[in-house]
Amino acid sequence: MLLGKVVGTVVSTQKDPGLTGYKLLVVQCVDIGMKLTPIYVIAADAIGSGMNEMVIVVQGSSARIAERTKNKPVDAAIIGIVDSVEVEGKRVFEKFRK
Repeated sequence: MLLGKVVGTVVSTQKDPGLTGYKLLVVQCVDIGMKLTPIYVIAADAIGSGMNEMVIVVQGSSARIAERTKNKPVDAAIIGIVDSVEVEGKRVFEKFRK
């Protein structure tokens, strides 16, 4: 699994029928300190995520067994929106800061 931030969208009017109805989002991966890396993934959105959200992405066969993307022609799927991340007892990300 990867952590990343949704930074864009991909529009494709001509695509495999198995992708009809899916948003394709550009996700920029983050490192363990939640800093953006130069790695990007195009992922099918299986949960209704949006711009600037921190998300969990699965790739390969895991992307094809997620409930909404089961047996679809996807290599990466967004399967979760992150609320918080804690590393070594320290919170490094929190969606809603108080």
